[in-house]
Amino acid sequence: MIAIDVVRRGTWHFTRPRGRDRFAVPAGQFIARYNNSSWQFAVASHTTQKLILPVAHLGPLIRKRPVLGSSGSAEMRLLLAHVRMIDATLDDLSPAGVHAARNALVELTMGVLTQKTHGTEPLFAPALAQAAQDLANTHLADAELSPAMPARELNVSVRTLQRAFAATDESVTAYIRRQRLEQARHALITPHGRPSISELATHLQFADSSHFIRTFKEFYGQTPAQYARSHG
Repeated sequence: MIAIDVVRRGTWHFTRPRGRDRFAVPAGQFIARYNNSSWQFAVASHTTQKLILPVAHLGPLIRKRPVLGSSGSAEMRLLLAHVRMIDATLDDLSPAGVHAARNALVELTMGVLTQKTHGTEPLFAPALAQAAQDLANTHLADAELSPAMPARELNVSVRTLQRAFAATDESVTAYIRRQRLEQARHALITPHGRPSISELATHLQFADSSHFIRTFKEFYGQTPAQYARSHG
């Protein structure tokens, strides 16, 4: 089996005494290796995400030396997004769905190991949309957040990204707007340190307070001030 360890916090130290191999893998990096007893490591709990995958198709890409790389690469973002979707839907998948999810998992892992994926492959569209959503969610306050930003980070064209979102019945731009409004909605019912309407509008990159108030009311049926009062 092949193991991929994605380091979230701290630094993992991997050693293989018989081969005298030593690797320090810091947070934000991953190591892909054969999962066998020759490797030794000691880490704190909840500092990594581990994937165990079949050797077939993947083994030749690792050979005798592990593969190390950035967990923030476009390829790894797609793989991790796909893994999250499998975790969330596995119990509801048909046998055919499980087979398709498994094939996509292997193909995306091959992309991680070769640092190359085919973003136009329809099989990867759900993972591409999820990875783009994950990126958008962490950059909602960024002025430069637009469909071009996740497309650039995931190494695909904006057109390819828009096609991936087609199955969600929501464009990339609409998703960003909805998530910004959701963040504003949560901020409005925060009991302490509640921001003003103008602060929220500026923080979440609305053109001005009037635009923010109008858009918020379209989504939630109340102005931000009315929503805050009714949920205070």
